[in-house]
Amino acid sequence: MRIKPGIIAGVLSLVATGIHAEGITATQILIGQTAGFTGTVAGGVKETTDGAKLYLDWINSHGGVNGRKIILESLDDGFDPKRAGENARKLIEERDVFAMFLCRGTPHAEAVIPHLKAKGVPLVGPSTGAELLHTPVNHYVFNVRAKYQLEAEKAIVQLSTMGINKIGVIYVQDSFGKDAFEGAQKGFKAANLQPVSVSTYDRTTSKVDGAVQELLKTNPQAGILFGSGSAIADVVHQVRKAGSTMQLVTISNNSSGAFVKSLGQNANGVIVTQVFPNPKMTTTRIATELLKLSRDKPDFVVSHQAMEGYAAAKVLVEGLKRAGKNPTRESFIAALEKMRDYDLGGLTVGYSPTDHTGIEYVELSIIGKRGDFVQR
Repeated sequence: MRIKPGIIAGVLSLVATGIHAEGITATQILIGQTAGFTGTVAGGVKETTDGAKLYLDWINSHGGVNGRKIILESLDDGFDPKRAGENARKLIEERDVFAMFLCRGTPHAEAVIPHLKAKGVPLVGPSTGAELLHTPVNHYVFNVRAKYQLEAEKAIVQLSTMGINKIGVIYVQDSFGKDAFEGAQKGFKAANLQPVSVSTYDRTTSKVDGAVQELLKTNPQAGILFGSGSAIADVVHQVRKAGSTMQLVTISNNSSGAFVKSLGQNANGVIVTQVFPNPKMTTTRIATELLKLSRDKPDFVVSHQAMEGYAAAKVLVEGLKRAGKNPTRESFIAALEKMRDYDLGGLTVGYSPTDHTGIEYVELSIIGKRGDFVQR
């Protein structure tokens, strides 16, 4: 059989560069990410990714994992699910990444999942708390942060214990918004309440005017807001411009410094549920680590979303360590599924073949006068 010169050249090129299958070389492990580095969640995405890089850079500076440095290749999807799916295809099929990491957004994760299954590629730390990534258990998806539904449920219950019973809801009309609203409904049921209003807005336009007017009509004591970044900031600005002093609540996808900045003078008093401890307080080892490593980085934003990226990177690295000196995707998955009660530094993460949830930490914070998330 005659072998074409082009094939021989390709093989020689692979040998020369040391590239192996599944994104592994003698010196590197290639990890892929698709997220909205531009668009409505750009600020939060940057903070989360910076948090991950903070830890990965530290690991790489200390020899990497079994002598291999971890290389993160990030592609911008503009917070567009279709682009997220195409980016995942490119990273998996063309770049042959070992794993995907920190993909941002619920419909975006939906677009990525088929590509994971097609090539057997794991995804660690998707930056979404969507139920669809937890139930049923997906063999390839390892969550790090708590579910949106748990956050939404806890927020409603907490408001009711504060004597706030007239609660309106605004949610984005996509799989994320519907998922969070489902959690809110559980909270209303637990508190024996009904929402006084429920309105939605279109994710593709992010025009919230109609939804805000529906909320204001019912004069609620509180409004709980399920959406992302600049769209939710716009809701807050419109509510306050209308003269309403209702309590406003959103969830952890808006826990970035960029979100607080976008609220400006309307930030004070907004409640945000959190899925990680306060990163600015040294009450946990993980916060102490993050603060220490970021000390000489003046542009680094210490935020809950930075801590999410940092925690996800710790899970990624620990899984790689446990997968052996010559890891494969399946040995990596198996290693994660055997991880029990692993301490990230005051936060415990664990998986099994029937549970890929990771961490279930949820508590409420409020934005203070200085623009900080005030948390216990």
